[in-house]
Amino acid sequence: MLIGGHVSTAGGLHLAVERGVETRCDAIQLFNQSPRMWRPTRYDPEDYERFQEAMDRSRVEVVVIHAVYLINCATAEKELRKKSLNSLTHALTVGAGIGAAGVVLHSGAAKGDPLGVALKRASKVISEALAETEGCDLLLENTAGSTGLLGRDVGELAELLERAGGGERLGICLDSCHLFGSGYDVRDAETLSLLLDDLDGEIGLERLRCLHVNDSAVPLGANRDRHATLGDGEIGSAGLATFLSEPRFEEIPAILETKLDRKQVEKARRLRKKGLAARAG
Repeated sequence: MLIGGHVSTAGGLHLAVERGVETRCDAIQLFNQSPRMWRPTRYDPEDYERFQEAMDRSRVEVVVIHAVYLINCATAEKELRKKSLNSLTHALTVGAGIGAAGVVLHSGAAKGDPLGVALKRASKVISEALAETEGCDLLLENTAGSTGLLGRDVGELAELLERAGGGERLGICLDSCHLFGSGYDVRDAETLSLLLDDLDGEIGLERLRCLHVNDSAVPLGANRDRHATLGDGEIGSAGLATFLSEPRFEEIPAILETKLDRKQVEKARRLRKKGLAARAG
């Protein structure tokens, strides 16, 4: 498993790689621009070249981008739809420039509209963004079950992928905290295995291309997204050891999204080893 975390691009794209190295990451995630602003950060071929050179010199094997939080592909508002499409297209363009394995996306919210209508609108924006770009995958992230947010379970993720065309560039990212919040008890090996059986049947495990590894500050099924640092939440160290040691997560980048330091990355590795030992009996 390629364990790492979310790093800052302050001072330049290439410095994100250095921060990943400092914290002993095998994989990193970054924002292509400020996550709470529409204004894109402009990069040129030299920025991409410096980033790729830094990657070549580092231990970091995989980079993914997280799209900005403002995006709502399901919106009925024309101006917000336009901004969402432009922002997503920009993220995919930057992703291609730096050789990212994918752009992780929160697909959007229904905002009181029927689910089917929201899924249709969101999938259309996703399809358009993919059509306008090339060379970088788009990974739809599961949500924590909050009312109206798309992708709260395997069925909704599957429908989004199908409606958007289901091409090879479409994949998913699973977040441990979001799964827990929406009622999937990732602390239990059997429950987790059944979830992946379901995912394989409806979507295909080959589309699972990234993990977010976060503890949860809220109880199972709370339908809220509240991250906690590893071992300090409701999932706990034993639960995270179970999650990280799931055999079908092998070789998938696993990104920590809470405050990143070397100790947290090494703790994730220790929990994985502990979980693997427990599975081996």
